[in-house]
Amino acid sequence: MKLARYRREGVVGIGEVSGQEVREVLFADRDQVGVDLLVRHMEGEGNRGRLLHLDEVEILSPMARPSKILCIGLNYLDHVRETGAEPPASPVLFAKYPNSLVGHAQPITFDQASSSKVDFEAELAAVIGRRCRNVKEADALGYVFGYTVANDVSARDAQFENSQWVRGKTFDTFCPLGPWVVTADELGDPQDLRLRCWVGDSLYQDGRTADMIFDVAHLVSYLSRTMTLEPGDLLLTGTPWGVGFTRTPPVFLKDGDVVRIAIDRIGELINPVSVTSS
Repeated sequence: MKLARYRREGVVGIGEVSGQEVREVLFADRDQVGVDLLVRHMEGEGNRGRLLHLDEVEILSPMARPSKILCIGLNYLDHVRETGAEPPASPVLFAKYPNSLVGHAQPITFDQASSSKVDFEAELAAVIGRRCRNVKEADALGYVFGYTVANDVSARDAQFENSQWVRGKTFDTFCPLGPWVVTADELGDPQDLRLRCWVGDSLYQDGRTADMIFDVAHLVSYLSRTMTLEPGDLLLTGTPWGVGFTRTPPVFLKDGDVVRIAIDRIGELINPVSVTSS
């Protein structure tokens, strides 16, 4: 099942996507409607409504305000090599915040005075569906509600100005997500997906989730040993090789660019880039 969060006539809802149509499932008068309501729907409490065409609605980020956006760095060996780093012995964790979330077709925006080195990172994102703590790796995927496409947009100059990455990772609009969540039962094995990223017509990233150093089950189990994971929490699982700052010459996002990320069995997340000058 593909579940999208959208706005129509000022009302936010969640609907089941099939082809170019979306069937209304849940409704709310606020932007905070999110995966907690999706989980209740999956348990049989939802009511199906009108059938709409996707052109009739504004697709929003599937998540509204998750309690946590957890991100894993250096999780593909080829990406580790291109950065010149050493392979990590354990997952490298950092965070983004809800201010960074935008949906499909919504712009990535930044001021050139704040960063002139904004990069793209195609990632598979897992959505936690049940509260979990101290989960065994063998059981961990049972706590994942579904999966979506993410872009871990990164201001490299801000990211590398000190040892903490968070500032460069969490500018407003720096976590495009979507266009929808594909439930875990429909997606199948999260370690058997191809993910690609284009900027304009140029393909920059092309990898497979099978090449993760730490797979999704390991990451969920690992994180749950430190913190309680809540329904709606997001886990961005790392990016493969091909990011812009490692290239010669470097490739950074500029005004008018369009970033397109595709992941097998999920879909395409497309976001234009808008740069201002203050």
